[in-house]
Amino acid sequence: MRRGLRALLLGLALLLPLAATRADAPALLLANVYRDGIDPAGYLVSEKLDGVRALWDGQRLVSRGGREIRAPAWFTAALPAQPVDGELWLGRGRFERLSGIVRREVPDDDEWRAVRYMLFELPGAPGGFAERAAALRALVRAVNRPWLAEIEQFTVVDRAELQRRLQAVVAAGGEGLMLHRADAPYETGRSDALLKLKPWLDAEAVVVGHLPGKGKYAGRVGALRLRRPDGVEFDVGSGLSDAQRSDPPRPGTTVTYRYRALTARGLPRFATFVRVRED
Repeated sequence: MRRGLRALLLGLALLLPLAATRADAPALLLANVYRDGIDPAGYLVSEKLDGVRALWDGQRLVSRGGREIRAPAWFTAALPAQPVDGELWLGRGRFERLSGIVRREVPDDDEWRAVRYMLFELPGAPGGFAERAAALRALVRAVNRPWLAEIEQFTVVDRAELQRRLQAVVAAGGEGLMLHRADAPYETGRSDALLKLKPWLDAEAVVVGHLPGKGKYAGRVGALRLRRPDGVEFDVGSGLSDAQRSDPPRPGTTVTYRYRALTARGLPRFATFVRVRED
């Protein structure tokens, strides 16, 4: 009985940081995964950027988890009075550096000069997404600042062209594509109005333990023990850097992992650690 109670208390403790973050999180539109058979002709398509999601609420930059992002005053002074949604971005393959920049409580002006705010949505604006995307382009041109831009939207005629576009983006170092239904009104929560298409799948889980390393990893962490929201636990060792094996994410930390598919038992196949979730 005591052992079961201790396990329950530990599980609750591990979920507290995640629950606290989500209580302050802004209501945003979140993507579902693109599925075979969906006709992309009714969607506007854009590159999926490897950045940090940031909502400008008219006064503050706020992360997906509700944390205020401390950007320099000159960076936010030119932003519009109305809310805009987008990604803070340094460029393909530069997420780790960006992560360090946006986490600072005291922003570094020189580092922020390289950051761009790539917009993709006007929260609460009327009309379908195609209309909001046009309004967003006009807004960016009116602000006319080098660190503010809209993410390019394009159309494809069929699934074959969509796959060719995906292959081109991935070959150039990009993550994948986003598809936003052109006629979709603004909404929040997870919806098929927004879809993500990547050559792999990703998800989030909470670190619940560390497994000791063997061989060249002796004396360091060999793998993270992760728990999904549905309670299923599994181990992920691939993708951890030497620094992370020496100083791994602590229990209670939410991390992103990547996988190819699910096994017959529902476990992620070829799971790889990607990063600690910023929030």
